[in-house]
Amino acid sequence: MVLAFAAVSLAPLAHTDTRGATIAVTSAVFSPLRGSIQIDAAVRTAAPIGLQVVSAQGDLLGWLAPETRRRTLHLAWRGELGGRRLHDGAYLLRLVSHGKRLTDTGFSVDTTAPTLAKLKVENGGAPFLGDRPLLATVTPNGDGLRDRAVIRFTLSEPATLLFEANRTSRSLETVFNQRLQLPAGPGAIEWTPPADLGPRTYLLRFTLVDDAGNRRVVGRATAGLRGSSGPVVRVQSVDATFAHASYAAGDTAVLQVSSDAPSLQVQLFRSGPELGDTPADNILRGIAVGGATTHDWRTSRNAPGSVTLRLGDLPSGVYFAQLTASDGRIGYAPFVVRPSRLGGHRVAVVMPTNTWQAYNFYDASGDGWGDTWYAGGPAPVVQLDRPFLRRGVPPYFRRYDRPFLHWLAVNGHEVDVLTDDELETASASALAVAYDLIVFPGHHEYVTDAEFAAVTGYRNLGGNLAFLSANNFFWRVERDGSSMRRTRQWRDLSKPEAALIGVQYRGNDDGARQAPFIVRNTTATPWLWEETDLTVGSKLGADIGGYGTEIDGTAPSSPPGIVVLAEVPDLFGPGKTAQMTYYETAAGAKVFAAGTLDFSGSVLGQPQSRLLQNLWARLSLP
Repeated sequence: MVLAFAAVSLAPLAHTDTRGATIAVTSAVFSPLRGSIQIDAAVRTAAPIGLQVVSAQGDLLGWLAPETRRRTLHLAWRGELGGRRLHDGAYLLRLVSHGKRLTDTGFSVDTTAPTLAKLKVENGGAPFLGDRPLLATVTPNGDGLRDRAVIRFTLSEPATLLFEANRTSRSLETVFNQRLQLPAGPGAIEWTPPADLGPRTYLLRFTLVDDAGNRRVVGRATAGLRGSSGPVVRVQSVDATFAHASYAAGDTAVLQVSSDAPSLQVQLFRSGPELGDTPADNILRGIAVGGATTHDWRTSRNAPGSVTLRLGDLPSGVYFAQLTASDGRIGYAPFVVRPSRLGGHRVAVVMPTNTWQAYNFYDASGDGWGDTWYAGGPAPVVQLDRPFLRRGVPPYFRRYDRPFLHWLAVNGHEVDVLTDDELETASASALAVAYDLIVFPGHHEYVTDAEFAAVTGYRNLGGNLAFLSANNFFWRVERDGSSMRRTRQWRDLSKPEAALIGVQYRGNDDGARQAPFIVRNTTATPWLWEETDLTVGSKLGADIGGYGTEIDGTAPSSPPGIVVLAEVPDLFGPGKTAQMTYYETAAGAKVFAAGTLDFSGSVLGQPQSRLLQNLWARLSLP
């Protein structure tokens, strides 16, 4: 809603004298930077007539057309005299004959775009901790507290203003726009986001156009420091995150929460054993663990607060807290219950917690862009202690991670679930003693020196590995407390990922092209294909539309004796083939790689489930 509005009056565009001499321009105000104006002059009967430009004080500045006998004069003019552009200001166009004035008309040159001064955004007088002049937190739930954003400014001149609220990722997506005609001076725009608009920050942009066509855009179009800063509105729901990625059973877990709800209900769930599908990417489903607790939140409605949870004797697995506000808003906070010691079970499953945060577009800084290098900003650093964007659900969890967790539960596999944090501190020898098999079910792209060394050393000591996704162990990262910095690709550090995994990253097309695997070799691993009805030449995944998104293939650094089990040939062009592989080492290690990003998401179907069961039975043996 606009709180200030006015129409703009233009000066006359034409003048006629009593003798019938006329002069007209297409616009009384124009910008030579934006184009030309059309000038049309006429007299009743042909006579020597010319056209002058005169200052507002009446001084002759120059001729646009010398006196020539004619009845009409027409020209397009770009605001220049003698090769120089006129300065901004008021002028006269004068029609003359025999050096005497016949008539004139006024015009103005304006090359200055409108400006918004004293720009700020408010939420009705109840700032949340961290709000500032260009950041306001709103919670449009109709309770009268922070229901709307009010943008205040002073406009330098009358202008047409296009107001946009934008969702950002790698680019802008407009979720609301309004075009307004505003007068010069103080003004305000009010925006009430719809209740179903997803919680996150929204970047506000303003496109200003004055009567001369001068245009100014306020608000960044890209992440980082490029472009003018603009207001940001944070639509808050229940933003929550645990202080650590994992806890042991019996630990005290601290949950950091931002919400202005008067009360919150907290319930823990375990992900995987639940029945049914998860219907959307911003929903987590699981089996309830213990009872729900209700927390009075009235003293934390203006700043983040914390909830302390005592974890019971929980089996290792992936869990999450579901926080439900008194008005029905929901947020999630995932965490892992790690084993109290390595080797509680002989198989470990490692969740890609570093990669989850690398792809997390949650905007903790409040500049309107996700705090990730994938947003396009210059700083290759992400914070590991942020809530996840989609109400707290890790990126692509529903697509890649949840199906595998459900497969574990359906097939009765009890495992140790680890995070990148555990592999950061574990030695290769400790892993080799504890586990016969380590599974990386998801997209495990970002690893530290310590994790790379531990997993490679584990393999060298004869430990078995299964990579059920693609683009794994691709980037080297450095961790410093809760910060993670991306440095270089491992292959550029003489540690190509194919030397460990068997394959390495080949390309990404965001899933535009999908095709099934073609089975290439069944004799090298006959146990893998048992009860799958797959033979050489069979298609795997045709019934689900195929595989792709990101793909891996063998490389010169792949271990000797590697076997290509199946391929998605030429998926991204000639030679850009996804390859499913298997190799063994002299130390007895067995290593499987799926070769496509989305394989793990298909393991609940057949024959993929049977194939994974066969792989599990083989690789989980010492």
